[in-house]
Amino acid sequence: MLTVLVDYDSGNLHSAEKAFQRMAQETGAGEVIVSSRAEDVARADRIVLPGDGAFPACRRALTEVSGLFDAIEEAVTTRARPFLGICVGMQMMATWGREYEDTKGFDWIAGEVVKITPADPALKVPHMGWNDLVIDHPHPVLAGIATGDHAYFVHSYHFRVTHPAERLAHVDYAGDITAIIGRDTMIGTQFHPEKSQKTGLRLIANFLQWRP
Repeated sequence: MLTVLVDYDSGNLHSAEKAFQRMAQETGAGEVIVSSRAEDVARADRIVLPGDGAFPACRRALTEVSGLFDAIEEAVTTRARPFLGICVGMQMMATWGREYEDTKGFDWIAGEVVKITPADPALKVPHMGWNDLVIDHPHPVLAGIATGDHAYFVHSYHFRVTHPAERLAHVDYAGDITAIIGRDTMIGTQFHPEKSQKTGLRLIANFLQWRP
């Protein structure tokens, strides 16, 4: 079994690589590599797309690596390979991103990524730090994770889903903030599981063992 963390020069992958390799070793889930090669994505059994920074910049960077997004899309939408998007990697699964300029997403999960506007003006944006998850819908990747478990966030924009059934979890930041989305063999987390200690490592282990 091979899990590929996609490298498209959009963030430091070191901590994610270490977390996924650790949990793959603990669960017997096979090899984890970081790669920007379309050929590696095409042969992967699971694909992880991290992302740090602004939606438009990440979207452009992904398409600038020859054949990379085409390989991801074919693996996920045609061959149903399990996919995990993290932070902006999750946001790009949306129909549209509204950060700085309107940018088309993958349109895998209907919705748009919009600026966080807390009802309490005392709450700062970006939304940064630990927050308690509220589980909206059960999912195999959330096994052993419960409402009240903590995850680490750092973001100024959030995913507003069109279909409530595709929002698996949220957090309260003077209003609902989508924390986890998913459908079919796709899942995405707004928080960073590699920085979310016990909760994040459990989610990573579940993803590596997931058999949709």
